[in-house]
Amino acid sequence: MTADVPITLTLRAQAALTAAPAGAMISHHTAAKLWGGVVPDTSAVHVSIPPGTSFSRAGVIVHRPHTLPAVGTRRRVRVTRPEETFLACAAYLALVELVVLGDSLVGAGATTAEALITAAAHRRGRGTRLARSAAALVRRGVDSPPETRLRLLLCLAGLPEPEVDHRIYSEVGQLLYRFDLSYPQIKLAIEYDGRHHERDPYRGRDLLRREDLEADGWAFVVVVTEHLNGTPGDVLARVARVMQRRGMPVPRLSERWRQHFSQRERPA
Repeated sequence: MTADVPITLTLRAQAALTAAPAGAMISHHTAAKLWGGVVPDTSAVHVSIPPGTSFSRAGVIVHRPHTLPAVGTRRRVRVTRPEETFLACAAYLALVELVVLGDSLVGAGATTAEALITAAAHRRGRGTRLARSAAALVRRGVDSPPETRLRLLLCLAGLPEPEVDHRIYSEVGQLLYRFDLSYPQIKLAIEYDGRHHERDPYRGRDLLRREDLEADGWAFVVVVTEHLNGTPGDVLARVARVMQRRGMPVPRLSERWRQHFSQRERPA
């Protein structure tokens, strides 16, 4: 390999398998990334090896399952199938991280929410309960991990689950508007606005679109990174207030969200 060849994840995975015992496969976090999934970043390559074999290599995390899962192929690499990858990661990820993985695998076209639910239902062993809970929360049409986290914040607090990827079409079937998260019955949109939008050349167009929608009776709660990561409780309060103003019943908020999101302390 020449020095000018970029060391990609695929190359690192292939190198690990070349040194691993016959029958080994890429798994867990590395398999998730190869399938287009989003997981917490790690520089290590995860490899699952057959029972009765051994393997050790710097930069490789070795897993020794009692039975190797069904193998697939991704970028000419032996890799655990998307559903098995999701289930394996359930032993290492928290609920929100696992739903982010599921949403991203579905968004990448690697699997479906239904396939994840079915696979989790037949799962036994470590992480089973979490895998089933997370699979039930996976949705199609999710654009980004922050959108998943925002949806889960609302759901874990006991608010009604917002609709994902709601679309409004013209009379001739042309797509006019698309919402990340919304409650169409009360014309309330919840939108995540990441920092990159500040430099987005289409930002002006989006603001005009929002004006059109507000003129048609839609209300918006816009959430930025600092809100989601620092003051999620305030996000919930904002959403609940708009719901109440629009006549939607708002249940007493559950404290379950605090197990998964950190609320920054207010200055004294």
